[in-house]
Order: sequence, then C-alpha cells, then structure tokens
Amino acid sequence: MPLKSLEYFESLVKQDDSIPLFETALAIAQDVYPQLDLEACELEIDTLALKLQQRLPADASHIQKLRTLNHFFFKEMAFAGNVNNYYDPDNSYLHRVLATRRGIPISLAIVYMELGLQIGLSMKGVSFPGHFLMKLTVQSGDIVLDPMDGASLSREELEERLEPYLEQQDYGDELPLGAYLRAAHPREILARMLRNLKAIFLDAQRWQRVLDVQERLVILLPDEITERRDRGLAYANLAYPQEALDDLEAYLNLRPDAEDAPELERRLPRLRADSGR
Repeated sequence: MPLKSLEYFESLVKQDDSIPLFETALAIAQDVYPQLDLEACELEIDTLALKLQQRLPADASHIQKLRTLNHFFFKEMAFAGNVNNYYDPDNSYLHRVLATRRGIPISLAIVYMELGLQIGLSMKGVSFPGHFLMKLTVQSGDIVLDPMDGASLSREELEERLEPYLEQQDYGDELPLGAYLRAAHPREILARMLRNLKAIFLDAQRWQRVLDVQERLVILLPDEITERRDRGLAYANLAYPQEALDDLEAYLNLRPDAEDAPELERRLPRLRADSGR
C-alpha cells in the first residue's frame, strides 16, 4: 500500500475531537482502489445533500428533516442492505456503496449520517451488538433507526435484538439497554468497519488484504497491542520475518501471560532464523 495513503489516514484520525467520519471511512477503500478520487466522492455526497436541503423549508423541525432524509435515502435513492452478497468487501467501501446503493448497516449508516449532518441533523452511530444502528436525539427522547431500511425501532424490538447476544455472552448481571445505545465515537465506528473487513479477509486467507487493514488498525488504535499482534501474524504469513518479529515480540513483552503467548513463542525461533537473527 502506498505510504502516502496511510499518512493521509493517520492525519485524519490524529485528533480525537475532530475525526471526519465520512472522509476517513471513504479513505479506507484506497487499499483496494488506489486510484480512487476522494474529492469526487465527497462532491457526490455534497451534491446529494444540497438536493435534499433544497426540499426543506427554512424552519424545518428535526422530525421533518428526518422524514425527508428517510424518504430520499431509502425510497428515491433506493439505498438498501446487500442481503444477497453481504460479505462482499465492497459493502465496506463507501464509493462502491454510493455507486451501487448497496451496503451493510455500518457503511449505509455512515453515508446516511453524513447527509443528515449536512442538513443539520446530529445523527450518532450506535455500535449495537451484531447490527450497527443510528440514533437522533429529539426533545421527546432518542429515535433509534436501522440503517438497512430506516425503520424506527421500539424499546421492545431493541431488547429482542439484544437477547441472543446476552445469552451468548452468558452475562450474570445484564447491563441496561441504554448502555448498548450510547453514541459511538468515530474512532470506534472506524475500528468496527475495519474489523469487519479483517474478518472477511481472514476467512478467505487473503493475507495482503489483512495486512492492509491491520496497518490502519494499528494507526487508529495505537494502544491496542492485539492489533499489532495481528499485524505481526499477517507479516508472518506474507514471509516478512523481521517485521513479524518486531510486532510479535512487542506483543509478548506487554502480554507475557496472554493465552496465546505459548503458541506465539513457538513461532519465534523460525522467524528469527528466517530473518537472519
């Protein structure tokens, strides 16, 4: 991957309080589409937002804006979940989502929230278990939306969606529903997006793609040593022994008692031999 692409990504995520979510998520696609014209994509979303804005009266309420946005996004523009090819990596690349009008919850939400932002709606992403959601806070409370179809979800529906997750996790004391509906920080949203891609590429054993994703995750989450471990494993599978050693030894130095430490320790002698150490 060109270094310039990673440097640009790093510049976007440097400051916690000013990460431009749409622009940064869009840049992730440069791993696979290095010639991607980011400015053209941003112009496209700006043009859609202007078209939407022109339909709204100057005194439009948040509810009016939300209804107009929902109709525009899901009815007119026909954005929807790519249910027939859910695990296609293109579902996570925003320029492809814009072109095909198909995506997964998190990518659809990022496009939807950017349009909302440009018409004065402070939409927030919700990193709900298993299915990314959106919410808008109005005077009467929070409106929680499904990015796949724009449906407003009731408390009962949300609890029903949460139940299988709680059973899987085997929690003794369940957290209140509100704990799962907090607004996600842009850094969290980007990490979830990248980890979705990582899971797809790991499953297909596409190690160069895994490495591309890991480079971004290490930049995005510099304090998450497990992401550096995973980058080291990608390096090892691509036969970059020195780079793999640097990452895996850093992980083991910080997590000598980790559950996977013995297995990783067994890999080190071969990597050292291959690197000439």
